[in-house]
Order: sequence, then C-alpha cells, then structure tokens
Amino acid sequence: MLFDNHGRVINYMRLAVTDRCNLRCFYCMPEEGIKYVPKSNLMSYEEMLRITQIFVAQGISKLRITGGEPFLRKDMMAFLEATSAIEGLDKIRLTTNGTLAIQHLERLKELGIDEINLSLDSLDRNRFFDITRRDDFDKVMAFLERMLELDITAKINMVVMQGRNVQDILPMIDLTKEKNITVRFIEEMPFNGTEGQGNKGFMSHVKILETIQQKYTEIEKLVDPLYSTSQNYHVKGHKGNFGIIAAYSRTFCGTCNRIRLTPQGSIKTCLYDQGVFNVKDMLRAGATDEQIVSALQAALAIKPKDGFEAEQNRKLQSPVSESMSTIGG
Repeated sequence: MLFDNHGRVINYMRLAVTDRCNLRCFYCMPEEGIKYVPKSNLMSYEEMLRITQIFVAQGISKLRITGGEPFLRKDMMAFLEATSAIEGLDKIRLTTNGTLAIQHLERLKELGIDEINLSLDSLDRNRFFDITRRDDFDKVMAFLERMLELDITAKINMVVMQGRNVQDILPMIDLTKEKNITVRFIEEMPFNGTEGQGNKGFMSHVKILETIQQKYTEIEKLVDPLYSTSQNYHVKGHKGNFGIIAAYSRTFCGTCNRIRLTPQGSIKTCLYDQGVFNVKDMLRAGATDEQIVSALQAALAIKPKDGFEAEQNRKLQSPVSESMSTIGG
C-alpha cells in the first residue's frame, strides 16, 4: 500500500487522458480556448496503461478517467477496454460532459463502469449556453436520461457561481425528487486558464447549503463514505441525494487519498500543486518500474497536508491560473 507523510493511504488516481474539450465553460478556460500541448507531448495510451499497472501494483485500486473531455480522444473505448482488464483495479469511474458518449453507455456498463459523473451546471438551456458557450444542452440531457434507463449511477457535478447559476441550485434539488440521481454542488475554483480571475462573488459551501434550506427544511445528513470529498445529504421524500464539495474552502483535505496524472504525464499529489515530477519523461528516458515507484514514494513523502499548503508552496513560482482541463477536472 501507498502512504503519504501524514499517514494517509493513497489508493485513488485521477487520470486525465486529454487537455482538449469541446465546450468552453468560462470557469475552466477563456472563450478562445487554451493553447493545447502538442500531441507528441501527451501520454500515449501505452504509457498510460503502463503507469496505471505500476501504480495498481502499489495499491491504487480506484481510477477516475477525466479530461478535458475524455471522448474527444480517439480510440477511448479501446483504452477503457484495456484498462478494465488490469488485475487489482477494483473501480473505474468516468467524468464527462455527456456530449459525445451516449452511444458508448451500454458497453461502458458491461466493462464495469457503472457510475459516471456528468458535468452539468444548469438545467436552463440559455444559462447552459452562457456558461459553456456551446448549444449542446439537448445532448447532455439525452445522455443523462440514457444513463438512468441503463441503471448507471448518475452523479451530476454542478459548479456553483455567484451571478451565473445560483438560481439552478433548487431546480437541481427538485431533480432528485423523482430521479435516483446525486447532485453535487461544487465551490468555484480559480483554475480557469486566466491569471487574475477566480472567485469573485464566491459562493461558499455554507451558503450553498443555506440556499437549499430556504426551501427544503427536512434535510437529513448522511454518513459520508470513507475519503469522501463531499458532505452528503438527503431531502425527505426524494429518491436521490445531494452533496456539497468545498473545493475552494478545502475542508476535506485531511482525508485525501488521491494523486493526479495530467495528460502531459505530470504527477500531482494535490490539485493545487504545480506537479511534483513527470512520469512520462521518466518512461521515455527508459526508467524501470522500480525507479518510477521510488519517484512516487519520494513525492508522497513531501505531500502537503492540504490545498492551502500546496498553493502556498507554489506562490513564488506561479499563481494558480491554469485551466482545469489541463490537470483533470
């Protein structure tokens, strides 16, 4: 098993397979997009598989595939087929914007990917367009309905932004009344690809819950799963649940069990760090499995205790401003 310097078990890896996205959500990247790295600088599928196999052998048992938008990458299903065959990998989860993968849902479930996080920041067509700068609302809603038809566990990830979609909080809760869906409200973070932007008019996890309680008074606090990033709740009489992720307030860091692998091969032991070493470069330089494991163990030996420490450590080099799509949303 892998442990960090704070005694926390590390058994979860978030793997971003691409930095490209077909949406232009303003809290993630500028309207003109970001400067994508050359394809030669991205990890190949073979490299990602080897790294995953090495880390699974060390105790990583859960893998989340993220992007950018994962299904923009060619042959994504073939990669998922190969990944699902890795012995010792107990859970594979997927985060997507739902615009490109509806035809793959049945096969995903067959592969054991029976829980999907869907990025959806509004249930209003016009606000969806204002946020994403794309007219794909119908595609996303069709994807959600098909997930439910196939009995795939659906989690909606909604980034809450003051002045943009606060009015969608209660409609999202309403959605859980008749549908077995978990809606997770996420504090906005400064990973938007533009230095100087960030949490203007920031909506905290406390304010999000207070907003919900204005309409729903019979709310039950659920027991949070081990390592959960969300505080989880249930409205009496509803089929689904909701959670709130304090992604900017970072109240959950004490139970952190994860590492991130960016499309460029950078290992991040915290979302807010600048990357601690590049495993892709090590592979291409001929590193052995043992050398890669040693590098990972060395990185975990200096893992920040929380996101505030990680952010502070990088301030002398560069502020947090990269696009979330480059580090795995």
